[in-house]
Amino acid sequence: MDAHKQGADALFILLGAIMVLAMHAGFAFLELGTVRRKNQVNALVKILVDFCVSTIAYFVVGYGVAYGASFMIGAESLADKNGYELVKFFFLLTFAAAIPAIISGGIAERAKFWPQLIATAVIVGFVYPFFEGIAWNQHFGFQAWLKELTGDEFHDFAGSVVVHAVGGWIALPAVLLLGARSNRYRKDGAISAHPPSSIPFLALGAWILIVGWFGFNVMSAQTLDKISGLVAVNSLMAMVGGTLVALIAGKNDPGFVHNGPLAGLVAVCAGSDLMHPMGALVVGAVAGGIFVVMFTLTQNKWRIDDVLGVWPLHGLCGTWGGIAAGIFGTQALGGLGGINLTAQLAGTALGVTWALVGGFVVYGVLKMTLGLRLSQEEEFEGADLTIHKITASPDREASW
Repeated sequence: MDAHKQGADALFILLGAIMVLAMHAGFAFLELGTVRRKNQVNALVKILVDFCVSTIAYFVVGYGVAYGASFMIGAESLADKNGYELVKFFFLLTFAAAIPAIISGGIAERAKFWPQLIATAVIVGFVYPFFEGIAWNQHFGFQAWLKELTGDEFHDFAGSVVVHAVGGWIALPAVLLLGARSNRYRKDGAISAHPPSSIPFLALGAWILIVGWFGFNVMSAQTLDKISGLVAVNSLMAMVGGTLVALIAGKNDPGFVHNGPLAGLVAVCAGSDLMHPMGALVVGAVAGGIFVVMFTLTQNKWRIDDVLGVWPLHGLCGTWGGIAAGIFGTQALGGLGGINLTAQLAGTALGVTWALVGGFVVYGVLKMTLGLRLSQEEEFEGADLTIHKITASPDREASW
C-alpha cells in the first residue's frame, strides 16, 4: 500500500509541476502580446532562459536555503520513495522561477539581458527562498512566534504572498531604478501610447496561465490524500470574479479583461483551501478592481512605466490575497477557520518588506556596476535586433 501511495504522490506532484511549468509559456505569450513588435523575440527568450538559470540556482542553492536539503548525494538516495523529493523540488522550482518571469514583464523593452540573468540567479538562489523558508518551513521561529502571539500561524496555501506579492514587490524597485521607456512620458506632459502588439497572443498567454493555475493551487496540497475540490472551485470563482470586474471597470478593454482572471487567481492562492466559494468570488472581484485602478494610476498619474503592470497584478493583488485569507477564511464568513487577520497582516508585511529590500539591493548593485538598461539607440532599435539579431517576423526579399 505504501508503495502505491508513494507512486501516486510522486505522480500527483509531478503533474502539478508540469502544469506550472506550462504557465511559463503563459508568461511568455502574455509579455509577447503586450510589448511592441520589436521586443517580441526578447520576451520569449527571456522567459525560457530565466527558467533555466532559476533551475540551476534553486537546485544548487535555493532549495537548500528554504528547506535545508541538498541534492549532492547519491542517485540511490534521490530515487527513494519513487523520487518524491526530486519531483517536489521540481514543483517548488516552478514557483520560484515565476519570480523572474513576473519581473520580466515589468522591465520589458529596455532592460539589458545579462544583468537580468544575474539578478535571476541571486533572487531565486537566495532572496525568494529566504522568505519561502520562513513562511513554509518554520525558519527563524517567525511562525511559532506568530502562533504564540495571535493563536494562528501566517497562512499562505499556494503563494499569494510567498510567490506573487514577493515577485511584484521585487519588480517595483527594478522598474523604478530602470526608469521609463524612452519618450514614454514626454516633456510636454503627454504620454506616448504603446498599445499591445498582439491581443491574440496576450489572450493566449492569459488562457495558458489560467489553466496552469489549477495545478499551481490544487497541487499545492503536495500529496494525493490532501487534495481538495474546494481549492479548485475557489480558484474558478476568483478567476470569474476578477474577469467580470475587470471587464466593467476596464470598460471592455481586452488587456484588462485578460489580466482580470489573473488578478483573481493571484489573490485567491493564499486562502483557496479555507474560503467558501462565494468568499473566493468576492476576493477575486476585488482583485480585478485593484488591478484596473492601480494599473491606471501607476501608468498615467504616477508615471511608473511597469509595462505589464506586474506590481499592481502580482504585488498588490498578492498582498490583498494574503490579507483576504484572514477575512474570508474565517468561519464567520463561511470559511473553515484556523486563521486570523492579525497573523495574515504580519506575515504579508514581512514578505512585502523583504521583497522591497531585496529588490532595491539586487537591482541597485547591478545598476551601479553593470548597468540595467539598453542605450537609447539600442532601445529604439528594439531588444530583438539589439540582443538577438533577429525580429519576430523577419522581412525577406525573394531571391530569384
